Amino acid sequence: MCKVRGKNRFRLGFLVAVLLMFLSVGSVFGDDHMAHENSLYDRLGGLMPISVVVNDFIDVIVPDPFINQNPAVDEARHRVPAAYLKYQVTAMVCQVTGGPCQYTGRNMYDSHVHLNITEAEWDRMVVIFKDVLAKHQVPMTEQQELLDIIGSTKADIVTMK
Repeated sequence: MCKVRGKNRFRLGFLVAVLLMFLSVGSVFGDDHMAHENSLYDRLGGLMPISVVVNDFIDVIVPDPFINQNPAVDEARHRVPAAYLKYQVTAMVCQVTGGPCQYTGRNMYDSHVHLNITEAEWDRMVVIFKDVLAKHQVPMTEQQELLDIIGSTKADIVTMK
């Protein structure tokens, strides 16, 4: 058995960390030659980058003053912890993009019907989501696929005209 001591242990740990970072950054920001062979989950870089984007998205959307003008949404923001939203949305994005996660939360209609979400609030959410994706340099093809997935839920979420 090989024992790693002192500086060598640090170097080995550092090399492993750099390698993992390189692999995840490469897959998040484009490896276009593999994009057609991999699921959206793989092309986004897997769970770590997805969770970072979801984290940032929730951090921006939860305090958004326009969306919180809706009293039902504002009340829900005070009742449902952001950490719980981050967990649930990360699991959902992981699953719907082809990853190994299993979303166990409620369906979109049941989760949102009581919030009386309007078309304008939906549009604001989409703008915020696009901004977060751009901030993280998610490639346009993957951005569009994510927006298409989100768009497929609109009828269940927007209940007020």
